[in-house]
Amino acid sequence: MNEATRARETLIALHDRLISSLLQKDPNLEVKEDEWKRKEGGGGKTWAVTNGDLIEKGGINFSDVRGSKLPKAATQNRPELTGSTFRAMGVSVVFHPDNPHVPTAHANVRYFEAITPANKKVWWFGGGFDMTPYYPVLEDAVSWHKAARDTCEPYGSKLYPKFKEWCDQYFYLPHRKETRGIGGIFFDDHTEGGFEQSLEFINSVGNTFNDAYFKIAEKRRNKAFDHKQKSFQRYRRGRYVEFNLVYDRGTHFGLQSNGRTESILMSMPPTAEWAYDWSPEKGSEEYNLYLHYLKPRDWLNETA
Repeated sequence: MNEATRARETLIALHDRLISSLLQKDPNLEVKEDEWKRKEGGGGKTWAVTNGDLIEKGGINFSDVRGSKLPKAATQNRPELTGSTFRAMGVSVVFHPDNPHVPTAHANVRYFEAITPANKKVWWFGGGFDMTPYYPVLEDAVSWHKAARDTCEPYGSKLYPKFKEWCDQYFYLPHRKETRGIGGIFFDDHTEGGFEQSLEFINSVGNTFNDAYFKIAEKRRNKAFDHKQKSFQRYRRGRYVEFNLVYDRGTHFGLQSNGRTESILMSMPPTAEWAYDWSPEKGSEEYNLYLHYLKPRDWLNETA
């Protein structure tokens, strides 16, 4: 069995496992599922959800696409692959919860394979997960990063610090001078330990995201909230939109490769707000987010 077939089987199994887990936690979700084909080659499965008891909008998607030329978003860090044919597959997850006390979360694991103009085959993995709280709890931030550290540790003690820093740098909005949330891990061009070990690692990343997120969501989903807190959630969702449309390489890759627009923009929240020159009141819960959580921190050494 070749590498692409092995990666595809693992990613489809992860996709199905994540769907099963979400349905157990939120059985009243409205689900819209479809399979799509791409004219240039490949296709995917979109599993979009709305109006659940826990998740207001989200999705768990699988894609496997091919093309004659790697898009700019995939070659900006690897110019030597310009002009290569490619195959790219992955699972992407976004959860926008209804309750503002439950964080938004995102995960993605992917496999790339390219054939250079010199007919050389090159493969690599990428992915990670990050969390975007609105009313953060220190205990949750610590447990989230401990789960990330514990996932990386069997594959090398240097991976978590490296991938955590990469995540902090990647999910940063320069025009706002703030991070999107509390981060997690992010990696690309990963081949460490060979194909089988790298494949095992991304599968572990997907499973950890599933376990760590729902552990936090279950703690916070029944906490009461008011109109002001829901409005603040929509305001902060605006930052999510800004990042995904302006900076996110996955969004850019999908659009540049003529992917399915509806599936690519599944990551957008159901509602978002922008207010001119708004700032939180000092000492408020909202101020706490800005003061302590929208910047890189050494979460493993915080006291929960």
